[in-house]
Amino acid sequence: MASGEVMIEARGLTKIYGKFVAVEEVSFSVPAGQVCAFLGPNGAGKSTTMKLLTGYLTPTSGSAWIAGINVAEDRMAAAARLGYLPENGPLYLEMTPLGLLRFFGRARGLSGARLEARIADVVKRCALEPVLEKTIRKLSKGYKQRVGMAQVLLHEPDVLIMDEPTTGLDPNQILEVRRTIRELGQSKTILLSTHILQEVEAMADRIVFIHRGRIVYDGTPSSLREEYGSLEHAFHRLTGHLTSTDLVAAGPPVQ
Repeated sequence: MASGEVMIEARGLTKIYGKFVAVEEVSFSVPAGQVCAFLGPNGAGKSTTMKLLTGYLTPTSGSAWIAGINVAEDRMAAAARLGYLPENGPLYLEMTPLGLLRFFGRARGLSGARLEARIADVVKRCALEPVLEKTIRKLSKGYKQRVGMAQVLLHEPDVLIMDEPTTGLDPNQILEVRRTIRELGQSKTILLSTHILQEVEAMADRIVFIHRGRIVYDGTPSSLREEYGSLEHAFHRLTGHLTSTDLVAAGPPVQ
């Protein structure tokens, strides 16, 4: 990846179901090496936008680009550069983590020593050694999430798109996932969907805020705090739940 190269791009993405507009004219781009938080309340259009970016859904209009590749025109080439971790990502519960990684590795065209080397790398990175031979069905939510992340990293993608990666995890598991994402952000471009403000503070270089299917903010966490006083105030203001009068009454944020 070249510094500054655009690795994730939405160009006027729109998805309409009958009379319901899920997302409308969504446009933003994420350059190489950036961790971007895709922030918004539940139902704002985060998951729909991510599915459009990954090619899981076809847009009503607009286009999605991964590493300069139009996803609609060459989905396989885009998928080779992309790792996608959906919320509650699908796992084959009767497999072991080791069996699952070998299965997905072969599906990605890996084999022999190369496959085993990649499995060893993601197992270490995601700390899966204690559960490699256990049935996935019997694993904790935290370990299942780690297995999903290991599978996403197996083919060494340049771009990672993660939808609510810490949902349902306990505080210790959340810290582990955050640490892994920060480490990955040193070498990969990451779009991270969340509605949890602590996620933004802990991991993101940039925020793209979506509300009711439209982008309402695009900038750094620090600039958002400068404009609104705190991320909490910004969240409420951008979703229409806090007025200027409320902000004055609340006073400055606690440092």
